[in-house]
Amino acid sequence: MAERLQLSPAMVRLVCRIDNAQDFQDIEAPEKYVKLIFFSQATLAATAPGALPDYWEVRDTAAPEDQPVSRHMTLRRTDPAAGEVWIDVALHGSEGYAGPWADAAAPGDRLVALGPGGKWMPDPDATWSLFAGDDAAVPAVLANLEALPVSARGEVVLEVQDAAHELDLSDVAVPEGITVRWVHRADEASGERALVQGIADAAWPEDVSRVQAFVHGEREAMKAARTVLFDQRGLDRSQVSLSGYWAGGRTEDVFQAEKKLPVGKIL
Repeated sequence: MAERLQLSPAMVRLVCRIDNAQDFQDIEAPEKYVKLIFFSQATLAATAPGALPDYWEVRDTAAPEDQPVSRHMTLRRTDPAAGEVWIDVALHGSEGYAGPWADAAAPGDRLVALGPGGKWMPDPDATWSLFAGDDAAVPAVLANLEALPVSARGEVVLEVQDAAHELDLSDVAVPEGITVRWVHRADEASGERALVQGIADAAWPEDVSRVQAFVHGEREAMKAARTVLFDQRGLDRSQVSLSGYWAGGRTEDVFQAEKKLPVGKIL
């Protein structure tokens, strides 16, 4: 890692150099992710000083309690020519893997990542676009925003805890026809979701036939957003990318396991 930047009280940017840049295969989709790999202490202790464990070998040979753990993280920006990627990480307390690691990371630290992956592409011919997400989805929203044509029109709704957690977007290329609004969980009324209310309050056009919506964030908020997008605004599923990145009160492992169950279904 080359640099660690504190973007807000709950967001850090890790500027990472790619050791094997010649093997890095970038993809077109702006919303791309990698899997960060976390190894057990036993695996790290058995690895030669200065080396990194071989993920595939460890996965095939390690005992169940020493299996590597992976976490999906959005690449905020990629620069293959410079052999560099940005990983913006939302900090969610002291539990888990990615958040605590990012909170304590320092220049010179090394990590293993697999990818990138991703497939959603913004439609350059959309007449109006909505991009919405909470802290965990802000990097994906901003990466998509920078991929829009300069003629794009629409709104961006970003949810954070309060004004102190808003990011400086002066380095983000925002098309003139796109309005960016911050909404705050601290201001939520009882039973309300700030992000969902922000989506409902957007200046939607009367004709939504060529609207696109990218709405990602906490799972239950995404379920509530379905009502606004499909029932109230009448969008077709083909116009919407709706995804739960995490679930309140769930560890990442439980959240991933629940994706196969009715409780974990978004669409």
